[in-house]
Amino acid sequence: MATYRLLIKTSARKELEAVGPARSDRQRIVQRVQRLASDPRPPGCEKLRGSEDRYRVRRGSYRIVHEVDDAARTVTVVKIGHRREVYR
Repeated sequence: MATYRLLIKTSARKELEAVGPARSDRQRIVQRVQRLASDPRPPGCEKLRGSEDRYRVRRGSYRIVHEVDDAARTVTVVKIGHRREVYR
C-alpha cells in the first residue's frame, strides 16, 4: 500500500503536548499517528457522522480525529484528546 503524507494541525499538536501526565500515553499516541501514514483507515477506525472524510482512531482513553484525502494522498490529524472531550 502506498504511503500518505501526514499533516498535523497546530491545534492537534498542542493537544498532544497537553496529554495526561503519563509520558507513555503520549508516545503510544505518536506511534498510532505515525502509522496512519501507511494505513489511514486501520482496523477499528470509524467514520464520524456528519462528515464526509473524518475518521476516529482509538488509543486507550484517547481519540485521534483525522481527515483522509485520497486524491491528494494526505492524512490530516485534526484533533487529539480524551474520549470525553474530543467530540465537543
